This record gives sequence, C-alpha cells and structure tokens, in this order.
Amino acid sequence: MMEKIIKNLKFNEQGLIPAIAQDYRDGTVLMMAWMNAESIQKTLATGEAHYWSRSRSELWHKGAKSGHIQKVKELFYDCDGDTILMKIDQIGDIACHTGARSCFFNAVEILPAQS
Repeated sequence: MMEKIIKNLKFNEQGLIPAIAQDYRDGTVLMMAWMNAESIQKTLATGEAHYWSRSRSELWHKGAKSGHIQKVKELFYDCDGDTILMKIDQIGDIACHTGARSCFFNAVEILPAQS
C-alpha cells in the first residue's frame, strides 16, 4: 500500500513534497513542512507526523523533543499529487516552534481594489 501511495506523489527536484497539517476538529491550518518518501512511510507506519528538515538535512519526528506530537487522523494528497494534507490531533495544542498554536499568525492587510 505504501509503495502505491508514494508512486502517486510528485516530489520536487530535492525529493520533497509540501505537507499541510490541519486540525482535524476545527479545520485550522497549523503548519506547513516538507516530507520525503521516508518521512511519509514513517508517518503511515507510526500514525504520528514525521517530516524532512531542510535546514538539518534529517528526518524530524514532530514533537519528539517538545512533546507536541501530531497524531495523524487522515492523510490526503491533492488532485495533482504534489501536496499532502494531514488532518491531525495536535497534542498540547502547539504546532509552531514559536509556541503559537499555528504558524500562520502574521496577518496581511488587504487593501480594497481601486476602480
């Protein structure tokens, strides 16, 4: 089964694919990180999110140090096979390395269109 899923995905030149972590209860987008084939396999095998750290060039088990692990409830890939969506249970309710619930807290003001 894992091989079939991996074959359906389109990885970039570095062998990575973006993965979005979304709270399975309320739909909040918590974070985006990168996965490779190995991290996807680990995620499917353990039920906990594993990512690929581009800065450290190593597999990263989300929450292994902080305790804020992500239990994967559902995993989807989009129609093009180039993005993963994981619906997760965020243990401790903190996904961001800053201590925030979500990494998406920098709001941008949208100006009205000029006619």
